Amino acid sequence: MPKEHNIEIIKSSGERVKFSIDKLRNSLKHSGADRDLITHILEKVQEELYEGISTTEIYNRAFALLKRKKSVFASKYKLKKAIYELGPTGFPFEKFVGAILKYSGYKTHVGQIVQGICVTHEVDVVAEKNGQLTVIECKFHSEEGRNCNVKVPLYIHSRYTDIQAHWNTKRKETKTLEKGWVVTNTRFTKDALQYGKCAELYLLSWDHPDNDGLKDRIDRLGLYPITVSTLLTNREKHFLLSRDVVLCRHLIKDTFFLDHLGISQNRKEKILQEVQMLCNQ
Repeated sequence: MPKEHNIEIIKSSGERVKFSIDKLRNSLKHSGADRDLITHILEKVQEELYEGISTTEIYNRAFALLKRKKSVFASKYKLKKAIYELGPTGFPFEKFVGAILKYSGYKTHVGQIVQGICVTHEVDVVAEKNGQLTVIECKFHSEEGRNCNVKVPLYIHSRYTDIQAHWNTKRKETKTLEKGWVVTNTRFTKDALQYGKCAELYLLSWDHPDNDGLKDRIDRLGLYPITVSTLLTNREKHFLLSRDVVLCRHLIKDTFFLDHLGISQNRKEKILQEVQMLCNQ
């Protein structure tokens, strides 16, 4: 049996699992790397495997090899990590979710106060499309390995029920209130998914629903967060986020922020080339 089939690795949650060469290969394919580069990286990683190696170490090694070849490959490869970097408050994540929906044809408003039958609620995102309103709550985790358990949809459902009860009293309202959404940058537990289905909540996570999760939507629309950039420093990313530049697409439109940061013309061109390639993949 090949060596890699016997190696146990440690996930960010602390769980020990068997190393999967196929999972690593698929994540590298997702970055846009060609077959030769993928084969080269797989060989290098396998050479350095040892019992109890962390997924973070494996990721860092693959990321470094991708970046050495082409920064845009590394940027796509670090997508999940880049979303964690939107923290720690979670507000940029709400803006990010709003931006994704906007490019999907919705009119969106972030941080809205909505009346319930019992109390008022601050809703993360209110989205409107074809005369239908959607109330969306975002659950952001800045630490890897943490999943959304059943308490999250339970809590959100109670809030949505209160909002819906008040909405039903508005006799002159022509817009309809659709079922509530819960969006997370991690994953839902089995119980959370089961409750969401039973309560008719729409749950959107990193990889759920199948082929239409957060990752799939980002790739399909080319809506990468600014934090995927491998050329911007953390300080520069934080500055841009504080100015509501959440997407790479936003930076292409608002390049003057790079001038404000004092970035040289040569480096500015490289940064814009990187984000342009991500948006026009």
